[in-house]
Amino acid sequence: MLDKKVILVGYSGHGLVVAEAALETVINIVGYIDVEKKKSNPFNLEYLGSEFTLKDDFFNEPYHFILGIGDIKLRKKITDFIFSKEGKFCKIIHSSSSISKSATLGNGSFVSKNVAINAFASIGENCIINSGSIIEHECLLGVNVHVAPGAVLAGGVIVGDNSFIGANSVIKQGVNIGKNVVIGAGTVIINDIKDNKIIVGNPGKEI
Repeated sequence: MLDKKVILVGYSGHGLVVAEAALETVINIVGYIDVEKKKSNPFNLEYLGSEFTLKDDFFNEPYHFILGIGDIKLRKKITDFIFSKEGKFCKIIHSSSSISKSATLGNGSFVSKNVAINAFASIGENCIINSGSIIEHECLLGVNVHVAPGAVLAGGVIVGDNSFIGANSVIKQGVNIGKNVVIGAGTVIINDIKDNKIIVGNPGKEI
């Protein structure tokens, strides 16, 4: 990682958390891209423009991108554009997290503070595993999944691409959650969820 020059995508909200974690691991952030230059710049990062105005050189080695965007739809839109320019992503793992040696984590993904990812779990590309969440043994998360703070996925849970698991929600062991699903904060999921559903409550119900 030390040989890479890293560009932060998005420099507010979630981006601040990602930037802090990256800098704590001595990653060289050469600057950030966003729709406009930020008035607040707590890490003194250089503004490089937006992804659409970024110079072509930045999409080539040794440059890599880290994602500082929490919104799933916007995250996907921007990652698709960067991939179309053959840009590369790297993963960020906070030093306080605990990740099993047998677990796998895709590029572009972020693991925040005090996360536990246990044996043989598989996290896809460009995912967010947010603060204090637990991904138990043999869970399988697709691409661009956001697990919000404090959520618990019991063993063998499957989560489809582009799904959001709300803060402090609990997913029962072995449940299969489809693609493009939104699970509300504090929701308890005990049954499988089909694609494109919004689920809230205890037990979870569709709205």
